Amino acid sequence: MPRYSATTAVTTPRGSDTGSSTSRGTDDIGYRGPTACAAAGITYRQLDYWARTGLVEPSVRPAYGSGSQRLYSFRDVVVLKIVKRLLDTGVSLQNIRTAVQHLRERGVADLAQVTLMSDGATVYECTSPDEVVDLLQGGQGVFGIAVGVVWRDVENALAQLHGERVDTGETLVGHHPGDELARRRSNRAG
Repeated sequence: MPRYSATTAVTTPRGSDTGSSTSRGTDDIGYRGPTACAAAGITYRQLDYWARTGLVEPSVRPAYGSGSQRLYSFRDVVVLKIVKRLLDTGVSLQNIRTAVQHLRERGVADLAQVTLMSDGATVYECTSPDEVVDLLQGGQGVFGIAVGVVWRDVENALAQLHGERVDTGETLVGHHPGDELARRRSNRAG
């Protein structure tokens, strides 16, 4: 079971970078900072700090100076939400950086099958129920983050928000059942 701490980082990247099965979760759609913040449950200040320090950088388009817009991929937003959950539970930023580096190296298809477990000091990757049970039998208090659940949470949140086509810059309007104005704008543009 890979373990991620400040001193130990066992990485075993597997899988391929294939993208999500939903139209909003593909690599050809990017999300601006405010949208990424809303979906991940973080502040813009956190997003900016994490991008500037290299914790979670936008993989679609970085900021190139004043006035430029960062563009985050679906996968970036999933990682932002995982970082937020790890920080909320007291995991050190140094250990989170190690875990994030490992998540970056993993294929997207693999990522949804991972459960991250932590005892507050070390982050462990569990890819099977047996690994989770083994860790729990160690007797220490641990918490878990099922990446697949975070994945679906982000997918649902982004479906309600605006995205941007990477190739054309076209704004993709999220589905807001009660947002008549957005629906009319979308119909006029199409």
